[in-house]
Amino acid sequence: MSAIPTNVPAVGPEAADGDSAPPGGSRGRRKATGRESGRAPRSERARAEARLGWWLAGPAFVIMVAVIFYPVAKAVWDSLFSYRLTAPADREFIGLQNYGTILTDGVFWSALGVTALITVVTVFVELILGFLLALVMHKAIKSTRGLVRTVILVPYGIITVVSAYAWYYMFSIDSGYVNNWLSWVPGFNDEMNWFAQGGTSLVVIMFSEIWKTTPFISLLLLAGLAQVPDDLSEAAAVDGANWWQRLGKVVLPNMKAAIMVAVLFRALDAFRVFDSIFIMTNGAYGTEVLSLLAYRTSIGRLEIGLGSAISVVLFLCVALIAFVAVKVFNVDLAGSKGGRK
Repeated sequence: MSAIPTNVPAVGPEAADGDSAPPGGSRGRRKATGRESGRAPRSERARAEARLGWWLAGPAFVIMVAVIFYPVAKAVWDSLFSYRLTAPADREFIGLQNYGTILTDGVFWSALGVTALITVVTVFVELILGFLLALVMHKAIKSTRGLVRTVILVPYGIITVVSAYAWYYMFSIDSGYVNNWLSWVPGFNDEMNWFAQGGTSLVVIMFSEIWKTTPFISLLLLAGLAQVPDDLSEAAAVDGANWWQRLGKVVLPNMKAAIMVAVLFRALDAFRVFDSIFIMTNGAYGTEVLSLLAYRTSIGRLEIGLGSAISVVLFLCVALIAFVAVKVFNVDLAGSKGGRK
């Protein structure tokens, strides 16, 4: 009779479930734990699509970085010097003194406040109007859909300088017709000069920006509306949800990515507003913005060091807006997390 070997490991439900050490020791346990707790590895198709995306977008990305990096780096470098084009031999390294100068100057903070006001007001109004126009284009009769979209998108096709001049001449006291049209409204008359004070000047400037760029917002939101499944809205309607409830619970959550892109792109563009203000008021009556301040300092006064510091601060503000927008909306545009959040 042979003896029963004592070194054979026990086999049972407990051992099968993982009480025994997996092959490879602790390394095998780490791999098993990673497969259980982490997300599933990407498939070969997903990896191939990612590689194709980099091959297609890579050259443009490299060129864009090269084109953008040098001016930004040059501006940062020049901002560290006391440098005037009228006296290039007197260039002197002063570190962060230019930043201290602009951050303690009331003119800079006034320009920053006006820039923020224009950005907030125009983006908010454009988002509402753009969504309404997107609904009109989305629900338009198929036979008239092309005409409706063309008419709505016409303002966006006009050059910004041309649009600014058109609005300037509309409200000008010499050649404008707006005062004549509004003469029946209390408080309005033919002698009202819209560009003689800061409040009315900003109103005209913001009106021109809203008229010019609302079609851009509506175009982005229209793309978001096209991605909302009709089945969800129909199911919500069958469950008794009214139009507002379907809008808040079904439509807007599924448009989160499109709304983020629209708000982000337009906010970045609005914060760099220049053309309209330069043409209508040239920064007079408290309408100066950061872009115009940087232009007047660098080009008008030839203060390259100080103007570069203003440009760098403007760039940092734009980067902060982009960072906050991405964090607030928290949308996975690349789909790397397995879907939209």
